[in-house]
Amino acid sequence: MGFLWRVPEPIVVFFSSDLNKYALFFFLPAYPEHLAVNGEHTGSAPEAPTGTQGQQTHGCVLLAAGFSLQCCLLLVFSSNPNSLSELKEVTSLTEKASETGEDEERTEIVVAMDCRANAKGQREEDALLENASQSNESDDTSTDQSPEPPVPLKETSFSVGLQVVIPFLLAGFGTVAAGMVLDIVQHWTVFTEVSEVFILVPALLGLKGNLEMTLASRLSTAANIGQMDSAKNMWKMIMGNLALIQVQATVVGFLASIAAVIFGWIPEGRFRLGHAVLLCASSVATAFIASLLLGLIMIGVIIAARKVGINPDNVATPIAASLGDLITLSLLAGISTGLYKELEFNDYASPLVCAVFVALCPLWVLIARRIPSTRELLYSGWEPVIIAMAISSVGGLILDKTVTNPNFAGMAVFTPVINGVGGNLVAVQASRISTYLHMNGLPMGDPNPTPRKCPTPCTSFFGSSVNSRSARVLFLLVAPGHLVFLYTINSLRGGHTTLTAVFITFYMVAALLQVLILLYLADWMVHWMWGRGMDPDNFSIPYLTALGDLLGTGFLALCFHMRWFIGDTEANAGN
Repeated sequence: MGFLWRVPEPIVVFFSSDLNKYALFFFLPAYPEHLAVNGEHTGSAPEAPTGTQGQQTHGCVLLAAGFSLQCCLLLVFSSNPNSLSELKEVTSLTEKASETGEDEERTEIVVAMDCRANAKGQREEDALLENASQSNESDDTSTDQSPEPPVPLKETSFSVGLQVVIPFLLAGFGTVAAGMVLDIVQHWTVFTEVSEVFILVPALLGLKGNLEMTLASRLSTAANIGQMDSAKNMWKMIMGNLALIQVQATVVGFLASIAAVIFGWIPEGRFRLGHAVLLCASSVATAFIASLLLGLIMIGVIIAARKVGINPDNVATPIAASLGDLITLSLLAGISTGLYKELEFNDYASPLVCAVFVALCPLWVLIARRIPSTRELLYSGWEPVIIAMAISSVGGLILDKTVTNPNFAGMAVFTPVINGVGGNLVAVQASRISTYLHMNGLPMGDPNPTPRKCPTPCTSFFGSSVNSRSARVLFLLVAPGHLVFLYTINSLRGGHTTLTAVFITFYMVAALLQVLILLYLADWMVHWMWGRGMDPDNFSIPYLTALGDLLGTGFLALCFHMRWFIGDTEANAGN
């Protein structure tokens, strides 16, 4: 509502109240011709008549007094809104006393001012109410929407190295433990009688790259771009991804056993049904149980890393590998040994185990189909996993043919180490590049993409970008890391090989060359897949880790052959 308060001088005071808030508006028309309403002149502005300077000066004094009165009234009304009724009475008495002494023209102008001021006040009140309602609606809707993606973490080379080095060492010691286990179990009956189990080793150990590291990269990217900030979305992604990797683990384990049977049957020319079923049951059960355990560990690591302000890309994939090799290899040795013993008394144990895990696949498929983020991967995510399994199986064939040679028995303890270190580092780099592309809003699969030249090793390792910086940091970790792991193996008296200067030189060259090739391929492959509409989180890491297994096993076998060729053979430490 509005009140017009006029004083004997040409000062007009307009008082309005809105939602228990009070304001005073002062106007100083020296003459009707100078009066402005709502910022518009109501008439011409001739020069002031003679003798009016005193009135104008007096009006200015009253204006200053009016502003002082406004401040006082604001304080009074803000502290005591009941004083509004007293102001109404004073206003009415003042209007009655002043109306008798004013001429008709001044009355018409004041009435016009009153109407315009009331209209303006009503418009302002409506606008304030509308703005308040809109702000309340926006506040309500903002609470329902998911929070804004968090600001990307600022990282330097030192911070990247600091975050990576601890998980890298943990992962390395995990691969050392896996190597020690493989060095022991290679002499067990099931490994000597069914040598095709060695072909399963790189394929099943590669599941951490095909499934667990892919899961870690996918969830790390989702956490970095804010898709896991709400509890509802987080649990949907967890359930969908766990069900997805269970389906993939079962299928990949089954296909890996078929590849092992084929690769074992071709050179020997004979096929044993009992050994084939044993390989199938051992592979499927190992893949299923290992993927479930590692998937749960990965989810906990990613959630904890995000809460403490650490980039999950730097810690998730190395920690997946730190326990992945050890758990997978232990499960494979234990399950295959138990099923091999059952072959003598029960022919149905292996088929029954295989049938149980395969029968659970429809349940995992049903769960994965209900989650939008994993529904597409359920149909399109098989190509990289299956091809990566085939590549790792070739590495397994190399391992089988090398380890079974008594002259190269010491290769078993080093195979998980060199393969694990290379796979861990390239998985970190691929996950970081993928997150960088996601967070910078670059269009994936642009129909008219800007052609990107194939990167050179100089641009991949010596460029000024953040990805080149991380590549340098990761490459510099290779030499000191492997020296620590070799010293640990030697201290534990593992393996069947004495660590001579020649062997260490060959080994370090092989490890550096492996990681150099993998990091360069990661820079090219992730950008190449992104430009063609394929999410690197789902496609790049399986290929890169499988290539790491193949390169690592091949280079390591070459090291042992060259060492044997130049005659660098000493007493077998493991014996």
